[in-house]
Amino acid sequence: MPTSSASTNDTAKSNGGGVQSLERAFDLLERMADAGGEVGLSELSASSGLPLPTIHRLMRTLVACGYVRQQPNRRYALGPRLIRLGESASRLLGTWARPYLARLVEETGETANMALLDGDEIVYVAQVPSKHSMRMFTEVGRRVLPHSTGVGKALLASFPPEEVRALLSRTGMPAATERTITTPDGFLAALEDVRRTGYAVDDNEQEVGVRCLAVSVPDSPTAAAISISGPAGRVTEAATDKIVPVLQQVALELSEALATQNQT
Repeated sequence: MPTSSASTNDTAKSNGGGVQSLERAFDLLERMADAGGEVGLSELSASSGLPLPTIHRLMRTLVACGYVRQQPNRRYALGPRLIRLGESASRLLGTWARPYLARLVEETGETANMALLDGDEIVYVAQVPSKHSMRMFTEVGRRVLPHSTGVGKALLASFPPEEVRALLSRTGMPAATERTITTPDGFLAALEDVRRTGYAVDDNEQEVGVRCLAVSVPDSPTAAAISISGPAGRVTEAATDKIVPVLQQVALELSEALATQNQT
């Protein structure tokens, strides 16, 4: 029985030697995540350039596997089975990062963290605590909103302003302290500072008495940032000049290590 052209196209190899249907399916999942986790077929067709029958066939398979679910309004949402994959991948990423965080602690003396952007939230995936008796702790797995954190600023600095505004409209901007930025314009101005200086600062914005310095991990397979945090009396402006170059160098080395892992 001859194979239909649609079927042939779905199972054909891509230019990179992979299976085209798999590449398309993962691309659709990424596009759903970028859109906030729920989209319609026509939106996916417009953004991906794929014909509706192809998208419908791929989505039907993803629904059957539990990676996507169809809503009563006929739109599609990311499915619960992705949670287990994401949590496992986050733990593994945190494991890879720990030696680099340990180096940050040795060179700066302050607690080091790694965080990811998961949907609209920041999730901490790894931490190595400072050896000081007075030190900062952030529970691994903790989720926070990005507008009040250094890692949130570092992660969102590369996003277009309209995407940042859309995220902030979904999450709101509650004040954690009196120093928290609570307006979109104020936050966008802070992101401009991150792009100009190459690092982000949380200056008593998430917790009174605590300062955090953060940088993004370049070319990370998922949006990631590393940071150090400590008492404001130790993480001073003078200390910032010494800490930021260390943060940037460790982020670069971590990026290279992650790229090597992806190639193996």
